[in-house]
Amino acid sequence: MTDPRAELSRIYYGNHWKSGDVPHDDGAQATRGDEDMNIHAADFDREPTRAEAEAALALLRNWAVKVTPEEVSLLDPLVSRLIPGQEVSNYPALARAYPEAFEVNDAYKASMPDLQNGPSSLIKGAKQQIQHVGISNFRLPIRFHTRAGGDLTLETSVTGTVSLEAEKKGINMSRIMRTFYKHAEETFSFDVIERALDAYKTDLESFDARIQMRFSFPMKVQSLRSGLLGYQYYDIALELVEVSGVRTKIVHLDYVYSSTCPCSLELSEHARQFRGQLATPHSQRSVARMSLVVEDAGNCLWFEDVIDMARVAVPTETQVMVKREDEQAFAELNAANPIFVEDAARLFSEQLLADTRVGDFRVVASHQESLHSHDAVSVMTEGTTFAATSIDPRLFQTLFHVG
Repeated sequence: MTDPRAELSRIYYGNHWKSGDVPHDDGAQATRGDEDMNIHAADFDREPTRAEAEAALALLRNWAVKVTPEEVSLLDPLVSRLIPGQEVSNYPALARAYPEAFEVNDAYKASMPDLQNGPSSLIKGAKQQIQHVGISNFRLPIRFHTRAGGDLTLETSVTGTVSLEAEKKGINMSRIMRTFYKHAEETFSFDVIERALDAYKTDLESFDARIQMRFSFPMKVQSLRSGLLGYQYYDIALELVEVSGVRTKIVHLDYVYSSTCPCSLELSEHARQFRGQLATPHSQRSVARMSLVVEDAGNCLWFEDVIDMARVAVPTETQVMVKREDEQAFAELNAANPIFVEDAARLFSEQLLADTRVGDFRVVASHQESLHSHDAVSVMTEGTTFAATSIDPRLFQTLFHVG
């Protein structure tokens, strides 16, 4: 069977050499059409014509359909994609063993496709700006200061996003992680978060960005009467958002407490007084999510400070260590602090309004009823940061804290 390389040589030199001889690279002479590819013509780098390309393609296809896939692969695996009907087929005879010794160099990396940084013609859908695009819940251990002066290393879930201009296809999301990891060994504060945000905002050439860090913060809590100590865990998130050059620092706290219904308490006492009937008021596990803007007042707002505000507002926090005397004390504490969900929102708001380190805020409260088959909820906001016409349809479902 004719060697296609020899035929291509014959076509090329048949069209472009008028003498009977073609020079070899070693200076020897060969007859035109000789099956020797070690040839370098004066116009070797010349742009071929379309007719020449079509002739060469027809020859390759004619050869490729008559030989085995292995022979095609030996010549060049890419040839298989030129055969009609196999344009999107995989390469034949691919290696199946992982190449342990393969090393990536700069030239190889430069040859790799990068669709996320491709032209705007690759964009699917509306060519609109995306406010935030990135990654959520990449986890790593982060060190935080405590109010008492120590440090805690906590598993932290990080969300990092940037804005994307309308004419850009996408972002390289791994850059967010790589940039954040450069700061991961530092003891975190909003200053460190700002440096991390600056770094990946620059790296991704974005104008807006967001970092949110979520973790479970432990604090030792003493029982009401027995003096026992136990760890209470608080879901906290730190959020730094930049929009149009303006940065906002936000702290989110989920506070879990017991709410005793004032109406149920009075009705229970009525049954005791008028009928001598034992009755108990209904109470239930409840959750308030406090989201607050931290003002730069020069006075640090500690996680423990926000937790203390919540405890002062509603002291019926769920308990960690409980003996009989503690259980009785908790019943008395609930009876002394009965609250509707409206009361809870206002009590938390009262504490936040009184602290100069707190700017805009939102309080979302959910009393997960033991009387009703539904929950009682309330949302209260101060300022424009959290004001919204619509709310996430599953917002209140995220407030469940299962023991």
